[in-house]
Amino acid sequence: MGQLQGKTAVVLGAASKDNIGQTIARLFAKEGAAVMVSGRHESVLSDLAKEIGGHYALCDITSHAQVHALADKAAADMGRVDAAINCTGWGLLSNLLETTEEQLDQITDLQFKGVHHFLQAFVKVMGDQDPSGGSLITLSSATTRALINNHAAYIGTKRATEALIECVANDFGHLGIKANTVSPAFTESPMTADSFQVPGLVDAFLPKYPLGRLNTSDDVAEACAWLCSDAAFLTGQHIQPNGGVTLRGNPQAKDIEAAVGAAMAAQAEN
Repeated sequence: MGQLQGKTAVVLGAASKDNIGQTIARLFAKEGAAVMVSGRHESVLSDLAKEIGGHYALCDITSHAQVHALADKAAADMGRVDAAINCTGWGLLSNLLETTEEQLDQITDLQFKGVHHFLQAFVKVMGDQDPSGGSLITLSSATTRALINNHAAYIGTKRATEALIECVANDFGHLGIKANTVSPAFTESPMTADSFQVPGLVDAFLPKYPLGRLNTSDDVAEACAWLCSDAAFLTGQHIQPNGGVTLRGNPQAKDIEAAVGAAMAAQAEN
């Protein structure tokens, strides 16, 4: 019997092929949960729902109405919501001095206001169901503890969502609602595919990981599954399934430039 047998779960941000959200959805289904996947691309969601024998619903996290409709639909279609995981995000790489107001509005809408919508909607559903309770997770980032250059707006909004999670944990624990963040580091996924093609880039990051490798989407999914199981008695915490990069810190711009430069020079010689 799987660790999530008999539970129901919503995974928002699962509409890109083989992204972290899809990896989480597949593992939850394997562990016995009924899963509703959600995002903005219907064909991708429909295919995944068929694959895992689950449900799907369209939702843009920046829309208050759509997020609340998602929570209500999940409760109606699956009977209740035991877990809700938000995997949406935008890895904005932009110098503080060059970030535009439009970019700032976009990332705030996605990574702060959208997370607020998500927590508000699912706290309401989980608090109203009988028996009340459930597990809420939003993906944060190792960069909130291991800073990296040119990510101020990204890190700022991610760190703000960690504060939201702490508030939800404090305010709604009496309803049996757990709220935690899970923080991947430099993970190979569709969002980072181009970065992994840059010669020397991975070499700049690897020495920063005490466990000797970058974290994978599977590492993140396993952490989420455990947090949503009955075995996890914790809330308001920021879980770091990233191989210990927060102990050593991410490489800085000069380190990355040196590693990429060395790799490109070696390629040119060959």
